[in-house]
Amino acid sequence: MKVLVACEFSGTVRDAFAALGHDAWSCDLEPSDKPGNHIQGDVLPILDQGWDLMVAHPPCTHLCVSGARWFKDKQSEQRDALDFVARLLDCSIARIALENPIGIISSRIRKPTQIVQPWQFGHGEVKATCLWLKGLPILRPTNIVDGRHPACWLAPPSPNRWKIRSKTYEGIAKAMADQWGSL
Repeated sequence: MKVLVACEFSGTVRDAFAALGHDAWSCDLEPSDKPGNHIQGDVLPILDQGWDLMVAHPPCTHLCVSGARWFKDKQSEQRDALDFVARLLDCSIARIALENPIGIISSRIRKPTQIVQPWQFGHGEVKATCLWLKGLPILRPTNIVDGRHPACWLAPPSPNRWKIRSKTYEGIAKAMADQWGSL
């Protein structure tokens, strides 16, 4: 299967699919944190290159409720971010999973298909992650564990805080590859 992981610099989801033998590529404006198939640049021009599946992680800076107190000052940025999300969801790829924290995608575009938590996939942490699915079944939990530590929320201020908070948990990436890669 030819898999595009849009807006991913970490390589976590890309590598989960590649480990199962898929032709998986990440694409991001940032360079990849790990070696592997990576396209550094804008994802929009490559959406029509014959992908079977796309897992998209659009930047949440202007979309998620954790930044709600600044919403009134960034309406133009929000409009652009929502337009980007809509273009990802409306592209011609048959199977799409778009993930983002709880935010304005739910009220401006549509409600998520499901919300997952890291503790459902082997990580004892909380980080509500919305999934908007097209042509894919919901993601089934694989390893429910104890612990409800808000690690992302408690990440200390730093220049790389956004990178730490935006990475997909390996258990969730593995579940995506195992469950959606076999379709």
